[in-house]
Amino acid sequence: MTKRIAIYTRVSQDSQTTENQRRELVAVAERNGWEVVAEFTDHGISGAKGRDKRPGYDALMKAVARREIDMVASWAVDRLGRSLQNLVGFLTEINAKNVDLYLHQQALDTSTPSGRAMFGMLSVFADFERELIRSRIMAGLSRTTKRSGRPPLDPEKVERIKRSLTKGVSINATAKKLKVGVATVHRLKQHMAQAA
Repeated sequence: MTKRIAIYTRVSQDSQTTENQRRELVAVAERNGWEVVAEFTDHGISGAKGRDKRPGYDALMKAVARREIDMVASWAVDRLGRSLQNLVGFLTEINAKNVDLYLHQQALDTSTPSGRAMFGMLSVFADFERELIRSRIMAGLSRTTKRSGRPPLDPEKVERIKRSLTKGVSINATAKKLKVGVATVHRLKQHMAQAA
């Protein structure tokens, strides 16, 4: 009996294309005598996103639930997802419907016991890779010296604001004349009053 397969492709960024993934998977299907009955794509969507944010993935899972396919073919384990929990859930869900998984980059076919064991190990590494990337990003953010908020006022402008206020010019008029926020002038006036 010919296997009915669904091809699933995904790229994280809009500037990327799924065409290379698709071309290879169609060639594999032809070599193995599999019939491609559906193709699902998520374009510009991270693998870390859930099913509700990935319409192609959601449609794939609906096809699995309706038993319209015998196998899901994807380019690599990280195309399906990055979270170990999601990947294990995915495999459990498709196996419950007697649907197998083929991953091209890993040459993995879960219709075999060794293929199922290998998928479990690959999903662990995908999760590990994601955590490494996250920790690198967090380390980079903690090293940054960029401060949030507005830059401090030029000391010369601060002196001009103080002179204006000392002359009795109102807060609003001073702010407008020197092109600064009313709150800034008000704060400086309070500092002047405390210092006096």
